[in-house]
Amino acid sequence: MDKSDLDFASLAVFYEPEEHSQSINYPLYMSANFEYGGDTYDRITQGARKDVNIYSRCGNPTEYQFEEHVARLAGGTACLATASGMAAISHALFGVMKAGDHVIADLTTYSSTHEFFDHRACDFGLDVTLVDCTDVARVRAAIRPETKVLYFEAIANPTMKVAPMAELVALAHEHGIVVICDNTFASPAICRPHDFGVDVVVESATKFIGGHNDAVGGVITQKSDILPADWLEDVRWNTLNKLGAPISPFNAWLLLRGAQTLALRAERQCQSAAKIAAWLDTHPQVERVFYPGLESHPNHEAAKIQLRDFGCMMSFKVATEEMGVQILKNLKLCAFAASLGGVRTTTQMPGTMAFLDIPLQERIAMGIEPGLVRVSVGIEHVDDIIADLDQAIQAALA
Repeated sequence: MDKSDLDFASLAVFYEPEEHSQSINYPLYMSANFEYGGDTYDRITQGARKDVNIYSRCGNPTEYQFEEHVARLAGGTACLATASGMAAISHALFGVMKAGDHVIADLTTYSSTHEFFDHRACDFGLDVTLVDCTDVARVRAAIRPETKVLYFEAIANPTMKVAPMAELVALAHEHGIVVICDNTFASPAICRPHDFGVDVVVESATKFIGGHNDAVGGVITQKSDILPADWLEDVRWNTLNKLGAPISPFNAWLLLRGAQTLALRAERQCQSAAKIAAWLDTHPQVERVFYPGLESHPNHEAAKIQLRDFGCMMSFKVATEEMGVQILKNLKLCAFAASLGGVRTTTQMPGTMAFLDIPLQERIAMGIEPGLVRVSVGIEHVDDIIADLDQAIQAALA
């Protein structure tokens, strides 16, 4: 059977058995280095790289299997795994850009991404313009001759806005600009940006791909007519191998295992998220709900086109930051913690957690107002999640 004929759910579960043992679960190669016996040394000196095992900073068989699996799930032609989602972002950018280049990035991105663009990129000689990428006219106005990259998130963290991918890609490619999209909030189960022409997709595999909050890692996938076919291998050897952010074999193994249940988890989480968003939308103590599946969402039409479902992430706003914190402290089933994408429902206050180091007025400009609560919906029974949120809100009012 051709893998291209498989449904995503089957694609997530299936990969070829390991050739030597025929194990249906790929082995974990916990080795930092490998012997140069036989003709290995000769092949390496003659230029062989990925088809031999050298040193696990350069690549590891478990990592390669994880990369091949994610490339198929993302609809990409290649994948490179990294030590974290931020390593994926930085290595993708450094793989395209050099000092003097210009990047247009969405104003609203993950806090560490925003901080990198806002005040770290300049240390490397990169120039950055932050704009609202849901407004294509603003993106067009920001383009310069030295613009090399357009960067945005498939579903923005934490405001859930959805930028029009196809329009942005068409605009960028008119000018030879590489499009990089962070797909962490969606995952390949919900959105495949490559299907809309995006050149490079980055993702924190720590989140929905792994799905169990037990391993940190990142992925970069490629499908591009602008970039060379071997671009990611060049990033592996000339960027990642030099900066030193490889994924550990154990984490690659855990993430590969987690990816097999991605479709199943995402289906349950999306169903629950839709019900929770609808319930919150009618709650008297909730001022506004940010969820792409609601018709009130400003990018609902774009979401219907680009997302296979409306995702498992949402935010809602209550009167004050203090009230939001009290709600989350009162939770009994759902976790009040950092990160997202796991099997357990996880909540946070973005403004005073992930985005704390960003000045208040800048956060507000990004859409991160005081009292904004972020929810990553897990696989618990939806009625129990709603009951826990309800009792926590009531307790905060007492």
